[in-house]
Amino acid sequence: MHAPAFERKLCGPADLAERVAQLPQPRAFTNGCFDILHRGHVTYLAEARALGASLIVGVNSDDSVRRQGKGGDRPINTLENRMVLLAALESVSLVTWFDADTPLDLIFAIRPDVLVKGGDWTPDRIVGAAEVASWGGSVHSIPFRHHTSTTALLQRIRS
Repeated sequence: MHAPAFERKLCGPADLAERVAQLPQPRAFTNGCFDILHRGHVTYLAEARALGASLIVGVNSDDSVRRQGKGGDRPINTLENRMVLLAALESVSLVTWFDADTPLDLIFAIRPDVLVKGGDWTPDRIVGAAEVASWGGSVHSIPFRHHTSTTALLQRIRS
């Protein structure tokens, strides 16, 4: 049995340069934990993709999520599961991961034309914004369309 086609969108850091070079430009990049995928995530990712011809998503490793202080049981889903769910989305072109506290090294490796984060980030606070602007790229903060969060969802489940 063959793996689903969307699994070809998964990319480890070692293969990133080669895989990114194959994507159409302009290339958009975003990052996050994407622990329990919800409507807010998929809407945001579709809007991020609309800013470029391709969308690369950097996913925080399990250790990176834990260091964010979201709770001792986070992430709920493993890195592999989070990456596969993102890869299955039509709007996503490539999914990779990072173990650092910020995606800055990943941004340097990818050199996106468009850097995107959600509405809780102002452009001046987005990690990598100055660097992307320095090579002629643009930086965008996309307002949330659906006020859903993984943390709020987990609070509802637990109560």
